[in-house]
Amino acid sequence: MKTGFKNVGLFVAGAAIMLGVVWYVERNKANQTGKVIETGSSVKLPENANIVRTSFASVPQNIDFVDAAERTVNAVVHIRTEFDSKGYSSNDIFGTLHEYFNGSPYHENQPMMVGFGSGVVIAQDGYIVTNNHVVEGADKIEVTFNDKRKLMAEIVGTDPSTDLALIKVSGGGFDHVIYGDSDKVKVGEWVLAVGNPFNLTSTVTAGIVSAKARNINILGSGSSIESFIQTDAAINRGNSGGALVNTLGELIGINAAIASQTGGYEGYSFAIPSNIVRKVVDDLIRYGEPKRAYMGVEIREMTSELADEIGQKNIKGVYIARTVEGGGAAEAGIKPGDIVTRINGSDVNSLSQLLEAVGQHRPGDNVSVVVNRESKDIEFQVVLKNQDGTTTMKKSSESFYNDRLAVTLEQLTSADKSKLGIKNGLKVATLSEGVLLRGGISKGFIITIVNGQSVDNQADIDNALSNSSNKTIRVQGMYPNGMKISFEFFN
Repeated sequence: MKTGFKNVGLFVAGAAIMLGVVWYVERNKANQTGKVIETGSSVKLPENANIVRTSFASVPQNIDFVDAAERTVNAVVHIRTEFDSKGYSSNDIFGTLHEYFNGSPYHENQPMMVGFGSGVVIAQDGYIVTNNHVVEGADKIEVTFNDKRKLMAEIVGTDPSTDLALIKVSGGGFDHVIYGDSDKVKVGEWVLAVGNPFNLTSTVTAGIVSAKARNINILGSGSSIESFIQTDAAINRGNSGGALVNTLGELIGINAAIASQTGGYEGYSFAIPSNIVRKVVDDLIRYGEPKRAYMGVEIREMTSELADEIGQKNIKGVYIARTVEGGGAAEAGIKPGDIVTRINGSDVNSLSQLLEAVGQHRPGDNVSVVVNRESKDIEFQVVLKNQDGTTTMKKSSESFYNDRLAVTLEQLTSADKSKLGIKNGLKVATLSEGVLLRGGISKGFIITIVNGQSVDNQADIDNALSNSSNKTIRVQGMYPNGMKISFEFFN
C-alpha cells in the first residue's frame, strides 16, 4: 500500500485501535498499583483514508481565541471509569489486559480496570456527551469538573455506530457548550480542541480544519457512520470525548481519534461532527438508543474506473448500485444507475458525506435527494425508513409476551447492553407457569441466545423457536451480576 506514511497507526481509547484513554490496573493490595499501559495498537491506514497533512502556520494576529476558550473550558470535564472484569471473556480488551498482567483473565483476585477520558457538558441539567469507547462497559463513572468538583455519573445511552455516549450527573446550573452547525464548517477555518485528560484543568489547543467527511475505518461496522472532521489541533491520549469548537466557542465536534506512528500527536486529529452529535444525543434522551434512518440503497464510490464503466464524464456523486424493495429511495422513484449528487442542498461526493447527511435524520423524515440520471439532474423527495423498512420509532424497552417460553421479555436499552458488556439480549420481566419457570430461570435473567441464534427482539425469538424441534429449547444468557448460564429444556 502506498500512502506516503510508513506504519501510520490509529489510536482511540479503550479498544484495539482507539485514541485517548489511558488504562491501568488497580491491584487489590494497598499501595500496589499496576503499570500504566496504553491499549492502542498500530495499524496501517486503509487505502481510502486519504489523510491530508496540513502545515503548522502561526496564528494570525487578528484571531483571538480567548472568548472561545473562556466559553468552553468550564464545560469540558475529566471522566474516570472503573471496570470490574468479572464476567468478561478473554476475547475482549478487558480479558486481554488481565492475561497481560496475570496470565489469565480468570483468577481469584481480579484487578479493577481504570480508564480516563474527557467529556462535554451539553445542558445545564448535567447531560454530558463523550465517546462510547470511554464509558463502554463501565461499572463506575466519576466526573471531575474544571473547578475540581467530583460527581458520579450514570450512562443514559450509547451509540457504538458513531462512537458516542451520553452520561448524566445529578444537579443543575452546570456550564455547558452551545451547538454550532458542523455543516457550515469550512476547510481552513480556525478551531480549538478542548480536553481534560490529566484530571487537572481543561487544556486548549488551536489548529485549523484540515478536511471534512473523513472515513478512517476505525468503528468496524458496515453500518457505522464515519464522517470525521480532520484538524491539526493537538490532541493526545485522554482527550477522547473532548470538544472541538469554532472561534465563537460553539461546539462543532467531539474529538475521537488521532492518526499516529507513535501513539502521540503527529498532526492528524479527528472529531465527530456536531450535527451528528446533536441528533444522537436527542435520540438517547428520548428513546434510550439511536434511531437510524436509511435511504434503502446500496452504493459505490465514484472513481475514474467506475465513471468509464458507466459512461459518465465526471466523477462527482455517489453511484446507486441497487435499491432495496420497499425502501424510501425505491418508493420515491430513484433507480439503480442514478448518481446522488446532493441531499437537502448539501453536496454528496462520497459514502461518508451521504452517511453524514442521512445520519442527521430519523425514520419518517423527508429529505430532498438530487440524482444525475442520463446527464440530467432530477430531484426526489425520499421518506427515510428504519432498518425494518418502516417509519416507526419505538422505545427499545418495550416488552412482549412469548407463549412458548411463558415469559414477558423486555428489550434492553443501549445503556443496559453497554453496562453488561453484551451486544444483544432480552430481559425476563415476568414468568408464568412454563418451561423457563420450571427450569429455574428467575426474573431479571437476560436471554442472549436461543437455539444457537442471538436474540434482541420479538422477531429473533420467534425465528429461533420456529427453527427448533418441539422437544428441546436451548437458552443461553446471564444475570445482571455477570453470572453466565446455559439451559436445555425439554417440553
